[in-house]
Amino acid sequence: MFSQVLLMQVAIAAGVAVLATGLFLAPLSDQLDDQAMRRALAIAQTTAAQPQFVEDLQRSSPSVDGPVQAEAERIRKASGAEYVVVMDTRGVRWSHTDPKQIGRVVSTDPRRVLAGEEVMEIDSGTLGRSARGKVPLRDAGGRVVGAVSVGIEYDSVRALLFHAIPGLLAYAGGAMAVGALAAWVISRRVQRQTRDLAFSDIAALLAEREAVLHGIREGVVALDRAGRVRLLNDEAQRLLGIGEEAVGRSLDEALGAGRTTDVLAGRVTGTDLLTVRGQRVLVANRMPTDDGGAVATLRDRTELEQLGRELDSTHGLLDALRAQDHEHANRMHTLLGLLELEMYDDAAEFIGEVVGDHRATAEQIAEKIRDPLLAALLVGKATVAAERGVALWVSDRTLLPDRLIDPRGLVTVVGNLVDNALDAVAGTAHARVEVELRAEGRTAVLGVRDTGPGIPAEQRELIFTEGWSTKKAPAHGKRGIGLSLVRRLAERQGGSARVDEAEGGGARFTVVLPEALGEPDPAPVTTAATGSPAAQEGSG
Repeated sequence: MFSQVLLMQVAIAAGVAVLATGLFLAPLSDQLDDQAMRRALAIAQTTAAQPQFVEDLQRSSPSVDGPVQAEAERIRKASGAEYVVVMDTRGVRWSHTDPKQIGRVVSTDPRRVLAGEEVMEIDSGTLGRSARGKVPLRDAGGRVVGAVSVGIEYDSVRALLFHAIPGLLAYAGGAMAVGALAAWVISRRVQRQTRDLAFSDIAALLAEREAVLHGIREGVVALDRAGRVRLLNDEAQRLLGIGEEAVGRSLDEALGAGRTTDVLAGRVTGTDLLTVRGQRVLVANRMPTDDGGAVATLRDRTELEQLGRELDSTHGLLDALRAQDHEHANRMHTLLGLLELEMYDDAAEFIGEVVGDHRATAEQIAEKIRDPLLAALLVGKATVAAERGVALWVSDRTLLPDRLIDPRGLVTVVGNLVDNALDAVAGTAHARVEVELRAEGRTAVLGVRDTGPGIPAEQRELIFTEGWSTKKAPAHGKRGIGLSLVRRLAERQGGSARVDEAEGGGARFTVVLPEALGEPDPAPVTTAATGSPAAQEGSG
């Protein structure tokens, strides 16, 4: 590629030099022609200003030895002109460099100069092509009695032009040499910057880059030194929820304020930084580039985060099942002892109590919460809470009909709030978590209260920030995501999420979700025989 760039730039420099030379020579030729004609006119004017020419034209006749010929030749030799021709009003020559032409009519039309007009021209006559100046001869009264025509050899004008060409070519050659040197320097720089790749290789690399950027399942965001978006691949547009219109804009304009913008802009440093965009949990990494910009990569960890939380829940459930296994063994031993002692009535009563407790809990939750997903979640959480020594209660005010628009989103909200509450009361005396879910028209109001240590007032907004947590990170990833997701889900539906101090101590989380429930089904029309009009008509 180095040789190609060098040859192209040298060719451009040579073309520019030739063009500049041609553009200079074209007006130079016209300028030299004009100077030659003006010089011829000046000689003619000087000659016509001598009064003896008028007197000689009036007193003598044209001849080789006449005074007009002698004086004209003297002026020609003194001025270096090609010829000095004096003519009368008939156009007859009285002087000429060729004596044979004296007494003959001039070869060019003399009417303009004999009419009293001064003439400058380049024309061909008996002596060839020349630059001419013609001036009328006037007597003392101003009457035209003849004319003077002076010619300068055109070859001498061309010789001046040719004489100027070597100098011009020298300048042009110098300019081309400087251009070639500059081209060589630029080509070497281009060679270093492109690592000596040919144009075809660069084109292939660009095509491969486009294919890779838009084919990988990882978001790529390139920024310039001013922090403006320079490139977005398809996956980045999907993960961030923006389009090509973001290219050329700053991150604050394209994404708005928030942790995602701070991470991509480098205002938050670190590796594998977690951030939430919409309902997606993203892992971001940022690497500066040599030109002062940066390239940020984004990976979608939403599914992985959900799997991790399910794994945590599964571990908790396994622990609960292990504890229940021990408890079940103890109960079976108790039942076996009662049977061996033939205390059959006590055994039957014992079985009823054990089964009734679990059934009552499940039936209570299902009666107040009609959505099966949400009810199943709370039944499972109640079992886990019991095994962790925590009392999980569903408030008497709870009543949620089975017309949720987004039950999975509500499961995420309730699950995160209950998990946080269970963690908060772990290890405390008389640990208790109370859940309240109720419908107000089409708005769902969720409340989770615990008897834990509570949250200081200065941290009640901070806990909803992505990545903020006071608890140890789980094995699968980082904390500080759950409450951030809860607030984002609420705000996305036009609602809110807040935390206050609960009565008697602890924390109370309240989430309001407008338009979370669908319209209630219309009441069925009564068709009983005693109440319908048809029945009344039949009875009459």
